Amino acid sequence: MKIAVVGTGYVGLVTGTCLAETGNQVICVDINAQKVKMMQEGKLPIYEPGLDILFHRNIQQNRLHFTNNLAEAIEEAQIIFLALPTPPGGDGSADLSYVLGAAKDIGKIIKDYKVIVTKSTVPVGTADKVRAALGAETTVEFDVVSNPEFLREGVAVDDFMKPDRVVIGTKSERAQKLMGELYGPYVRQGNPIIFMDERSSELTKYAANSFLATKITFMNEVANLCELVGADVDMVRRGIGSDERIGRRFLFPGVGYGGSCFPKDVQALVKSADEHKYEFKILNSVIEVNETQKKVLYEKVNKYFDGDLKGKKFALWGLAFKPETDDIREAPALYIIDELVKAGATVTAFDPEGMDNVRNLLGTKISYAADPYSALHDADALLIVTEWSLFRTPDFDQVGKLLKNKVIFDGRNLYDLQKMIDCGFYYNSIGRKIVE
Repeated sequence: MKIAVVGTGYVGLVTGTCLAETGNQVICVDINAQKVKMMQEGKLPIYEPGLDILFHRNIQQNRLHFTNNLAEAIEEAQIIFLALPTPPGGDGSADLSYVLGAAKDIGKIIKDYKVIVTKSTVPVGTADKVRAALGAETTVEFDVVSNPEFLREGVAVDDFMKPDRVVIGTKSERAQKLMGELYGPYVRQGNPIIFMDERSSELTKYAANSFLATKITFMNEVANLCELVGADVDMVRRGIGSDERIGRRFLFPGVGYGGSCFPKDVQALVKSADEHKYEFKILNSVIEVNETQKKVLYEKVNKYFDGDLKGKKFALWGLAFKPETDDIREAPALYIIDELVKAGATVTAFDPEGMDNVRNLLGTKISYAADPYSALHDADALLIVTEWSLFRTPDFDQVGKLLKNKVIFDGRNLYDLQKMIDCGFYYNSIGRKIVE
């Protein structure tokens, strides 16, 4: 098939590249001419494990193309994906200006039947708005389809190539047939393509992310209670995770969720409920608890140093909101850094992929280390914020020698408590007893 993808952000680039991998002719369009030139030269603008291999292979085999000319991109395309940003507005609602603006532009250009697919995460009713924007500009026949993405940063290529499910919202038999053919190669092992109406499809995406955010937040609250009553959250997690009705995933406590999806999607679902005069009490609580949880590690540090952090130096491991990505949007590390700096402390950070993005955001507000151990020199304590694999088995002898004090605050529960006792560290994690 011939496919156009409008927008080459995280979702658009992964979608376009993976669609090309199964033999489709894909052209990705973006208004950023510098970014387009970069991709035409074979340079990836994002970090995502495994994407580079598919990206370069499909460019070399002439299946993946890039342009900043929308008319060129959609001229021969049978299916046009809209993978544009929907940033939250000041009231938490999703900003649809990019999506609807692109729909209007497409309506002025199309000359034959097209399927226009909203791949962006959008509120309920967006397909109707896209349909209206297109219809105001053309009399050519078209169909609008909702096809939400369920890509996890760090494993997005696997998620696209071997999806748990594909959700497609359309009432059109013609569009359903085309979309079924397009996704057929990705579900050969039997995972379902679930067809539904557009509004149900749009709500499915928000409901899925909000439920997972709720599960994370619930476990963080359990962890906080564990610390007060003397329980061990790891034991509690194992105990409830073995119940198949609950499951083991998303039960790891930490310093709150971040990234480009959960914060934005939870807020947008609450706003959508508000617009229909429904108070989504659970999700309002999720938002409130998550904001508090992002600072829980700072509160532990502040308490340990008796509220006096002025002049203290801290090493910080992990800046990205999760491992295997360079995405720092809503990253808990940023909240922790802000609190430490406001308290008069200095921070030296290391992250395998996220440092350039943080440097662009914070500049010289903090220092940046070339490797994990370089960050430790003469620091009063180590803070662990992102659970990168390389942080899981450090040389604790070297860590102890480089730190001014053998003190670790672990926001991801990476280390065994007995190991910390044996190594002689003060070790304060989430929902477990403090090793002193």
